[in-house]
Amino acid sequence: MSDRKTPPAASAPEAPGHAAALPAQALEIASGYAFDGPALDLGALLWDGRCLPDARVRVPLSVLNRHGLVAGATGTGKSKTLQLIAEQLSAQGVPVFLADVKGDLSGISAPGVAGDKVRSRAAEVGQDWTPTGFPAEFYALGGHGHGIPVRATVTGFGPLLLSKALGLNRTQEQSLGLVFHYADGKGLELVDLKDLRAVVAFLTSDEGKAELKSLGGLSPATAGVILRSLTAFEAEGMGAFFGEPEFDTAELLRTAAGGRGVVSVLELPAVQDRPRLFSTFLMWLLADLFHDLPEVGDVDEPKLVFFFDEAHLLFSGASKAFLESVTQTVRLIRSKGVGVFFVTQTPKDVPADVLAQLGNRVQHALRAFTPDDHQALKATARTFPDSAYDLEELLTGLGTGEAVVTVLSEEGAPTPVAATRLRAPESLMGPVEPAGLERAVTGSPLFERYAQAVDRESAYEKLQRAAERTARPRPEPTGREPEGERTPRGGRGTGRERDESLLEQVVESGVFRSLARSVGTGIGREITRSLFGTARRRR
Repeated sequence: MSDRKTPPAASAPEAPGHAAALPAQALEIASGYAFDGPALDLGALLWDGRCLPDARVRVPLSVLNRHGLVAGATGTGKSKTLQLIAEQLSAQGVPVFLADVKGDLSGISAPGVAGDKVRSRAAEVGQDWTPTGFPAEFYALGGHGHGIPVRATVTGFGPLLLSKALGLNRTQEQSLGLVFHYADGKGLELVDLKDLRAVVAFLTSDEGKAELKSLGGLSPATAGVILRSLTAFEAEGMGAFFGEPEFDTAELLRTAAGGRGVVSVLELPAVQDRPRLFSTFLMWLLADLFHDLPEVGDVDEPKLVFFFDEAHLLFSGASKAFLESVTQTVRLIRSKGVGVFFVTQTPKDVPADVLAQLGNRVQHALRAFTPDDHQALKATARTFPDSAYDLEELLTGLGTGEAVVTVLSEEGAPTPVAATRLRAPESLMGPVEPAGLERAVTGSPLFERYAQAVDRESAYEKLQRAAERTARPRPEPTGREPEGERTPRGGRGTGRERDESLLEQVVESGVFRSLARSVGTGIGREITRSLFGTARRRR
């Protein structure tokens, strides 16, 4: 227990609706959650074993771009907390992104069912519970599962994120960055995995040895490792996640008719056995938003709140460069009006530099069955401000749907730590029927835009065509050569006729000349890369 002094009840400001009969310490905590502006209701204060429905625990809408953490052991109610926050954000016109790893968040689109547990919880926390569904769009990575397909081009994904998905080490990650740099410079568009595989295969071929040597830091052995990793990655069925049409993350910022924010649910059950892939894809979505959105500074409400589920998977085994990029993205995206909530089991799953930026905390119960569990419990308790609770004892005794909360006030100061019994979501607490989910997906106006994959000409086709031209037998001389292709005097053929390499053929192609002309006239497309090396081609 903290030994800080508790002011008398009379000196603590009373929040509207709070009973003056609340215990002094409970009144002090409750007064820290009495905000003037719009706020989300999380639940009611728990004090001395009792739930106090007049003591509301809330979070101001204006601080939700200051990021947050939702943590707790499996089965403690994290998913329902996400659902509760998401539906209140939607009701206030703020779009939300949810990663649905277990497949039980699709119910946010349908009204809830008033059972005994729901009625009991609503009565305990003073909630006027009304069954309500919220506007939702459902997505799936590469079309794996029930949802509008979300794809990224390899160029757009970038070398850092792809290295994480491939499981490359730091040296290989840096080498892959050189391959991207080479492809960007030569106009070899990396749309899908076969494009990248073709470029690496060319650089390791006899024709590409000179080009490989010119890259300096890319050794033949490392290039071979990258090529083998790509081949294995594609053989596991990962190719479907990369390609076109590339998903436009601006779709996540929409509001529905009536002004409610659209809840974008990325359905992940079909790929939950590929955690490294889907966690990296979530980071791509966030990095792409960072790349595209303008600076807006402090705002009255966020443009989007992004819930990053299974966050520990993102950081596990990550390189220093990758972690630095995550940290900088989280730090800077706040000024673009985007709030990010990391969802994981314990705060120690999140690097300290990232954790320091998470101003809003909802910590569900932790288990302490092993020595490692005890260490995690102590570390978690130390991450909270001083409080009137014995946090180590409290965190192991919380029930399902209860949490320890501290958020930022409207002035940016941490609120008192509050043990909270959370409100019940008003939407369906479980998945919608598969048939209903399918109707929602195919009936969406976005389905036609993204459903069908497109395989246009890119690096693979360009290099294949150039290789075919190299292998094609040359016609026998006919005596008179066409104008512009005559052999110079002395019997030496032109470089184009005799010593032309595969790369030279590609560079001399109409594609490259067209690119050069378009850049010269200012109407071309250039590649700009953000912190992760993610990119889009701009017109």
